[in-house]
Formats: sequence, structure tokens, C-alpha cells
Amino acid sequence: MMNRSLPFVMLVLCASAVSALAQTQPKPVPLIFDTDIGNDVDDVLALGMIHSLQDLGECQLLAVTITKDHPLAAPFTDAVNTFYGRGDIPIGVCHSQVTPDVGKFLEMAVEKAGSALRYPHDLTSNPQAPDAVTLLRETLTTAEDKSVVIAQVGFSTNLANLLSSEPDDISPLTGRKLIEKKVKLISVMGGAFAKVPGVKGGYGEYNIVKDLPAAQKLAESWPTPIIWSGYEIGINLRYPHQSIEKDYAYVDHHPLAEAYHLFCPPSHDRPTWDLTSVLYAVRPDAGDFELSPPGHVSISDIGRTSFDDASCREDPSDLNCRDRYLIIPAGKQAEILKTLIQLSKRPPNK
Repeated sequence: MMNRSLPFVMLVLCASAVSALAQTQPKPVPLIFDTDIGNDVDDVLALGMIHSLQDLGECQLLAVTITKDHPLAAPFTDAVNTFYGRGDIPIGVCHSQVTPDVGKFLEMAVEKAGSALRYPHDLTSNPQAPDAVTLLRETLTTAEDKSVVIAQVGFSTNLANLLSSEPDDISPLTGRKLIEKKVKLISVMGGAFAKVPGVKGGYGEYNIVKDLPAAQKLAESWPTPIIWSGYEIGINLRYPHQSIEKDYAYVDHHPLAEAYHLFCPPSHDRPTWDLTSVLYAVRPDAGDFELSPPGHVSISDIGRTSFDDASCREDPSDLNCRDRYLIIPAGKQAEILKTLIQLSKRPPNK
């Protein structure tokens, strides 16, 4: 005799299995990308990585905020987002006059193929984009509490200004209170926490010194955990030019490969500074990097970063134990670099 209840039982079991699987799948990381895109090509590769990680269901890019004050920085960013099928991601800009030059590849945003843009997008100039602090406040206000991760891979201009922002129509909270309520951590590419070859004493890393007051304010006042990826990390993980030559040829014109060629033509292997901060921001538990003990980062008046963990050895819960920095584990350099390459070169899902 046929057991007519069997299909129902199987249906219940399948539904239970799907429900259990859904509960074990981690939620995508709500991510804000704060970048000085246009000053170096690692920002561009990092943005491509973010789109790949979103295609894989690991993050959701909520917004991009820019700390390079040039009119084509936002259009270029919009062009890359559009290439990956996400031209609707909001982009915010600063008004700082920090690095206002066009750089080597931002003009890709206005390149033509016949009468049309080579890289289609609809944001044509920075003035069309909202102010970065306004966008940050809007994005954080609508996010779940303690959920947002910020990857800051440029200057601290926007986040320092967010810290100083007052209550407004967007939120009754000050910037600091809004950060405390909504941000889980920030992953910062900046500073140097190990000896830099050829440099005597400390090293004034680019992202720190270009807007030093903002970097100092971030280090002094940011109220959530900060994970720092120092200069020594990216310089020891160089993106191979052979990948640029081969792995992006699935389309005739790829914005990442073209920007790389314009910024540093092969056979140059570019350090992956910004990519490392994005990787940790989205995959903090993947074991790619080791972390320093808890401590506190301070920044001198000449832009040198220092790390102090003395008080934290006795009391890691001390408020001055907010910071850690990335360390490449022994023997894992090739593995980390392979991960960065795989994520950067991955074709979009579209």
C-alpha cells in the first residue's frame, strides 16, 4: 500500500533543512567604502573586490564616500559600479581641496567609444553627488545597530567630519553618537607598524600625512574598534602584472585593467594596500591575517603612527585598547595574495 504521507514528510524535512541552512549562513556585511580613488590604482582593485564579494553574498555595499576632491572622482567610481551592475549605489564627495589633481586614470570616466561613453554611467560630475557626511549620516541612520563596517582606504577627511557632525533632519544624534550606535568597526589602510626598509625611524604613510589633522582626530576620538592595515602589509603583497594582462580579457575594455595600465604599466607589480583592508572588513574571521594585541594608535605631528599596548596587557577592556593592526602570518603570504587576485579578477555576475 502506498504511503501517502511520505511526500508531506519529505516536504517538511526539506523545508526544515533549508531553514537550518539559512540560519547558519552569515548575513552579508553592510559595508561603506571610503576611498581616495584616483590617487592610486589599489583603490580601484579594492572596489572590484567589493563587487565580487557582494556577488558571492558576503557583503552589501551601502555607499561609497570619496576623499579625493576632483570632479571626476565620483563619475569614475560610478562607472566602475555600473560595470559591475550596481550603478545605483550612492556616492558621496568631500569639499576639502585635498589632492585636487586629476590623477592618471580618472579621465576614463569621460572616454568615448564613438558617440557613447566607453564605460557607461549617469553621474557626470562631483557636484551632482551628495556631500559625503550627509550620505554617511543617511546610510548609518537606516542601518541596524552595531552592524556597519567601514573600509577607509584613503584619507580620514570624511570620517573626521562625520565625528564632528551635529544633529540634523537626518538624525537627532551627533556624529559620534551615531557612530557608536551603528558602526561595528572600521578597517583602515593607514600608518606603519613595522620597520619600513630604507626608512630610518618612523614612516609618514601617505593616507595619514595628506590630511594629518583628520587622521589625528580619527585616532584620538573614533569610538569603535579600528583594525589598521599598515604600509608594511600591502607592500609585501604585490599584485602580479601577469594577472592584469590575462585575467581581465573576458571583455574588450575592463576598468580595473585599464586603470592599472594607466597608473603603472606592466611589468610593475602594484602593492595591494587597500585590498587588504577590504578583505579584513568583509572576512574578519577567515584567518587570512593575524592581529596584534589590543592597544592604542596615536599619530604624531609629522604623521608617524605609534602603537602602545602597555596598559592593555593588564586590562584589555580599557577604552584605550580600541586598536589592532594586521600581521601577515608566517608562510601565508602566497595564500593571501591568491585570495586577493581571485576576488579582484572575478567577472561580475551580470
